[in-house]
Amino acid sequence: MKTLCILSAFALVGTCATTKYTTKIQNIKDGIQIVDSTLVVNYLKTITSQELKKELYEFSSDTYEGRETGEKGQKLAAQFLKDYYIKENIASPFGEAMYYQIIPESFFSNNIKASENVLAYIEGSEKPNELIIISAHLDHLGKDDIGNIYHGADDNGSGTVAIMEIAQAFNQAKKEGHGPKRSILFLHLTGEEIGTRGSLYYIQNPAFPLENTIANLNIDMIGRVDNIHVNNKNYVYLIGADRLSQELHYLSEKVNNAFCHINLDYRYNAENDENHYYFRSDHYNFASQGIPVIFYFNGEHKDYHKITDTPDKIDYQLLENRTRLIFATAWQLANQSHTLLVDKKNELLLN
Repeated sequence: MKTLCILSAFALVGTCATTKYTTKIQNIKDGIQIVDSTLVVNYLKTITSQELKKELYEFSSDTYEGRETGEKGQKLAAQFLKDYYIKENIASPFGEAMYYQIIPESFFSNNIKASENVLAYIEGSEKPNELIIISAHLDHLGKDDIGNIYHGADDNGSGTVAIMEIAQAFNQAKKEGHGPKRSILFLHLTGEEIGTRGSLYYIQNPAFPLENTIANLNIDMIGRVDNIHVNNKNYVYLIGADRLSQELHYLSEKVNNAFCHINLDYRYNAENDENHYYFRSDHYNFASQGIPVIFYFNGEHKDYHKITDTPDKIDYQLLENRTRLIFATAWQLANQSHTLLVDKKNELLLN
């Protein structure tokens, strides 16, 4: 009887603890109120499969010779992005036309030449010191031994053009008097294919203090369908959202339910994921600094890291919808009344 009473007491304590935690999670969910729904829908419509296709066919063309870090094609790709932001009248965080963050040759190994990240910026109207970074790597593998070009349409032309369209949408909103309350940095990174070197350089030499960066949304391959989803292609893998911020995870889901209705697949977010994707793209360098991240990814496919990763194989309607999800998530982060809560500072989970 005594043993039964003790076990019953432990069960009661466990129930109370579970209820308390459940209440805290519900409080986080309830605290996320979708902002500016009508505006979001309007600006989502400016992100189109037609524009994404046009930009991606250019960015993954022979002109850029596979965009190998430090080589001619990668530098032409950086110039392409710089010219785009100048044309769109989207500012550089460095002032005037200084869109490049130069990375010296000494930062690399294996005789990699100097390279550059490309940065564009929209300053927040109310909380300019708080920053959301939307990132994607611009580099790829160059050419093979006999001169065949690795076009990298999905890896990572798809992420690159997604950022371009997202930046254009935010800039149009700003022109029409609806600019983001928090600042947004559009960060095109070099050197991902050689060990996420561009993002490592950025966190060691940030354009803005890292403590002011509230989240990183990183895009790396969002234009294709993997073998797991051939019969249900309306999906995207999300990795990392709940590692540092429960609120970011639930915010992402609420935004998706409100606007995009994509199947958010978390299988590669598992801590025992044998692919280790959480550690394999540029977002991890931000996460290592305690910055909440989401990594958007369509999974590997038969053309991954092959010369056959070409723009004709991209599903542009799918690319459009995924890009719209990232835009809507960034809009929520930039415009909601409170700053995104990080779990180690999250008063809703601490008490």
